[in-house]
Amino acid sequence: MKTILNVIWLVLSGFWLFLAYMAAGLLLCITVIGIPFGIAAFRIGVYALWPFGYTTVERREAGAPSCVGNVLWLVLAGWWLALGHIATGIALCVTIIGIPLGVANFKLIPVSLLPLGRDIVRTNEPFAAR
Repeated sequence: MKTILNVIWLVLSGFWLFLAYMAAGLLLCITVIGIPFGIAAFRIGVYALWPFGYTTVERREAGAPSCVGNVLWLVLAGWWLALGHIATGIALCVTIIGIPLGVANFKLIPVSLLPLGRDIVRTNEPFAAR
């Protein structure tokens, strides 16, 4: 079932969200200071391309640098990526078939706003990263 949802997701919104994350990652990698943020954008972009069957877990050992980085991320790229998830989530929820995809878009909003200090793991292994 998750493969079918991933294919439908890819066609309707996943590819465009992936491109948005890749563009954000390339822009953030222009400076040396932005490289960790660019890597986070690439990682989340792959997750946004194929989200069903994966989830995110917090890393408890991430600490204060992750918190500071999340604030910078929110200002630099997080807010407009979250707006993209909100817009596509609302558009997908218009039809009954699109509701699960819209809900998945809404679940990606916290990750798009505060990505640092999180790991992307398979759904059946949510505690493997700890």
